Amino acid sequence: MYRRRVLDDELDVLLPQLAAVALEGAKGVGKTATAARRATTILSLDDPRQREVLAADIDRVTQLPTPVLIDEWQLEPAVWDRVRRAVDADATGARFLLTGSAGPAPGVRIHSGAGRIVTLTLRPMAFSERARSTPTISLRELLTGDRPTITGSTAVNLADYTDEILRSGFPGIRDLPERARAVQLDSYLARIVDRDLPEAGVSIRRPAILRAWLAAYGAATATDAAYTAILDAATGGQSDKPARQTVDIYRDHLQRIFVLDPLPAWLPMFAPLTRLTRTPKHHLVDPALAARLVGVGRAGLLRGVGTRVSAATGTWLGALFESLVTQSVRVYAAAADAAVGHLRTKNTEHEIDLIVEREDQAVVAVEIKLSATVDDSDVRHLAWLHERLGDRLADRVVITTGEHAYRRKDGVAVIPFAMLGP
Repeated sequence: MYRRRVLDDELDVLLPQLAAVALEGAKGVGKTATAARRATTILSLDDPRQREVLAADIDRVTQLPTPVLIDEWQLEPAVWDRVRRAVDADATGARFLLTGSAGPAPGVRIHSGAGRIVTLTLRPMAFSERARSTPTISLRELLTGDRPTITGSTAVNLADYTDEILRSGFPGIRDLPERARAVQLDSYLARIVDRDLPEAGVSIRRPAILRAWLAAYGAATATDAAYTAILDAATGGQSDKPARQTVDIYRDHLQRIFVLDPLPAWLPMFAPLTRLTRTPKHHLVDPALAARLVGVGRAGLLRGVGTRVSAATGTWLGALFESLVTQSVRVYAAAADAAVGHLRTKNTEHEIDLIVEREDQAVVAVEIKLSATVDDSDVRHLAWLHERLGDRLADRVVITTGEHAYRRKDGVAVIPFAMLGP
């Protein structure tokens, strides 16, 4: 059964008005299922036969009943430019949907599609899409600066969040029995190295090194560990390390196929803030992949087991919970025309887990805490930012694993993660 996604609301508005919309994201996030519900004609280019027919007559995409869904368009890159030219000739809404799990292969040049093809990102299922509870607090409303009432409670607890981390947000994997789910996630990771990157034109001379690097990257989840530290963790004790340039190539291509989903540093143009870091925080597309790579299961996570790369404080479960929250907040923010980053000063004196910023420069600052309670020490960085931004800071939030939502006397909103939605 199809579970409606946050992005469906945006497609309801945009598709009738726009001639071509492209959905991009990692394999397995549900792009095809979401797009297919709106398509009259479906061209599946991961089917060699359909791809061969289309390559022989690329104009065919303009002759089929609309909307036409072109699934995995990047396997026949010429289709992108053909759709772009078709939109130039006729900009009637709802003509084309394109889905892609990678950008074009190295060396393949296409027009950006700017002004003709609108690109939207679909990530794994946000928490509100998983039907664990009904959210009652809207990120969009927090961005208004009207300080909405924060109240209510949820029965979702730490063990439930741990289960959701391990189940993943991949629609076709998360509802499998535990053992089958683990095998599928391991297969997903193996396919990245054995098939997805080679199919994308990347030569993998030492697959074992790439697998070890992926595991080290997973262990660096929710940190801004230096890439040299990640490489050292992946190749500890080995004298024959791969060249930094080689690892950079792997990283760039893993990001191109949406397996890596780093969170950029927030660098405001308007704010009286200086000496902020520019280093992204490391995240895989789904924290379940990080959990499988590090090899810690439910019982171990709840006991605090798990090795992290370059993390001075916090538990491995805390890092995965931050990644789960980050994944969902990015989905909710996109629905509110907002972007998400993180803040850290260069002297590491101040850091805030998430900064959500709307186009009008309204800002919501979010701290994430693997705890049911919040004290003054948990909001000190939010207070520091409030002093500097004043009214530009629409709201201050601490996301918890607790039961109750409320506003503290200092105005900070304390919100159980399950209660937050778009």
